[in-house]
Amino acid sequence: MFHLVTGGSGSGKSAFAEQKILDLGPARRIYIATMYPGKDPENAARIARHRKMRAKKSFETVECYTGLADLALPEGVNVLLECMSNLAANEMFLPGGAGAHTAAAVLDGVRHLLKQCGNLVVVTNEIFSDGGTYDALTVQYLEALGTVNRKMAEMADFVTEVVYGIPLAKKAPLHGLSREGGWKPASGGAGK
Repeated sequence: MFHLVTGGSGSGKSAFAEQKILDLGPARRIYIATMYPGKDPENAARIARHRKMRAKKSFETVECYTGLADLALPEGVNVLLECMSNLAANEMFLPGGAGAHTAAAVLDGVRHLLKQCGNLVVVTNEIFSDGGTYDALTVQYLEALGTVNRKMAEMADFVTEVVYGIPLAKKAPLHGLSREGGWKPASGGAGK
């Protein structure tokens, strides 16, 4: 199962995504943390706050700032990746990142995770509606993140936007359709 969770800053998307992983049961849980701490005290405080929130939820934390496609995980684990906007920024702007090839590198990484894990929940940010004017490099980043979010939404089984703590389903499998789109009759249905 692949579930994409989006929302604005402070929307409750992180708590919703964590609960989705917890609802899957006691299987091994891995939290892929993508926020690069650098020398920013605000980032360090946010990282500490997120670790505290997860402390009693049995998540193993794996830090991955770039190179998601190189990450090796135990087969069948439940994975929460947070946050795609950080990962895309790291790939674009950190030394050794993918630069202009950010979207392709990140999507390769997501596909790589899907091959390894049992369930994947990815958190991303809804940052496209402020209507601001940006420099060329920021526009390049926004375009890369937009491409990543669109492609992940196509790949995902579920897409949920969280607004003011309220989850709004944007995509869910249709009854009677498999993930691949083929029709599967319900048991006990017509023809029996």
